[in-house]
Amino acid sequence: MKSTAQILEQQKRFLVPTYAPSLALVSGRGSFVRDAEGHRFLDFTSGIAVCNLGHCHPAIVESICRQAGTLMHVSNLYANEPQPQAAEHLSRIGLGGKVFFANCGATANESLIKLARKWGADKGKHEVVTFWKSFHGRSLATLTATGQEKVQRGFHPLPSGFAYADLHDMHSVKRAVTKKTAALLIEPVQGEGGVLPVDPAFLRELRDFCHERDILLMFDEVQTGLGRTGQWFGYEHSGVVPDAISLAKGLGGGFPIGAILTGPKTNDVLQPGSHATTFGGNPIGTAVISTIIETIERDNILGNANERSDQLFAGLNELREKHPFIGEVRGLGLMIGMVLDRPAKPLQDICTENHLLCIATAGNVIRLLPPLTVTAEEVKQALGILERACDEWSKTLA
Repeated sequence: MKSTAQILEQQKRFLVPTYAPSLALVSGRGSFVRDAEGHRFLDFTSGIAVCNLGHCHPAIVESICRQAGTLMHVSNLYANEPQPQAAEHLSRIGLGGKVFFANCGATANESLIKLARKWGADKGKHEVVTFWKSFHGRSLATLTATGQEKVQRGFHPLPSGFAYADLHDMHSVKRAVTKKTAALLIEPVQGEGGVLPVDPAFLRELRDFCHERDILLMFDEVQTGLGRTGQWFGYEHSGVVPDAISLAKGLGGGFPIGAILTGPKTNDVLQPGSHATTFGGNPIGTAVISTIIETIERDNILGNANERSDQLFAGLNELREKHPFIGEVRGLGLMIGMVLDRPAKPLQDICTENHLLCIATAGNVIRLLPPLTVTAEEVKQALGILERACDEWSKTLA
């Protein structure tokens, strides 16, 4: 096996430098990963909310191997058995409607944008309103939908048809909406924006407003979906039912796949010829979706996620009392942000040195995304590392 230095050198020589990793991870099991030298890390990133059942969960591994040995790909010119089974599972736990399978979060959100435009075409509506600090993907349309100028820099001219509003400000929403607005697109929790949960009351206001104006309300559940917030979907915390949602990340547990779920207003908008994908809904990915849903239900993993969430929040709030540079601790379920009064990257680096993986986001937020299967002992271990890291960091701040 190559060393970390050899892997990183090979990456530097042959990969486009859109990432700058300092670790080379070569194996994983449950809540832990190992680097090329065999060092063990407690992973509280879960591949950025992807590995919701942890690394190499036996049920997922078995599902992939079984399906790979049966049928890997036939394209959507033909039906396959796992795809409608996965769609039925998602319809049952979701909006009760239909499913379009995509390849990832960006292509799922591209599908939502096309859905909105197709729905609004006969009404003279095509614009989509999103929110500042949102994140919806890196394709040209989804980075334009993203309310962060830093991801748009260098890619102008951007596609037209998008507008932005301030979160928790209905006056701003009303200013952004025009007669050409087809949809509002919002994340129940802004992950890249700093793990900021949207106030349920605001979501209810948006729902009423969209009803009044005949506008679609669409939720980007790429990061919040499939149990990350302690419910199947983030929208469930508000009682608001959107007209369509996007999914990816935890949907495949590490196998790349995305989807949109539609409701009564949007079930039959996309017809043959209006949207398509070669790889979306392939038999392996959709077999994995069914396995993940069945495993979460069978093993009461949502119950565990909520218990571990309470444990993490309690421990982080105790840490906040000890260290004044820690401000708010916020989030839902096992999507938690520890807000600092200064840049978070140095603390992330200290945590990594102490073998805890976490993510600095939005400049000053430490984002914690452990697997939904994380144990009480592993949460205790992570809190211990965070405490030591904060103690170490505080000495440099004195």
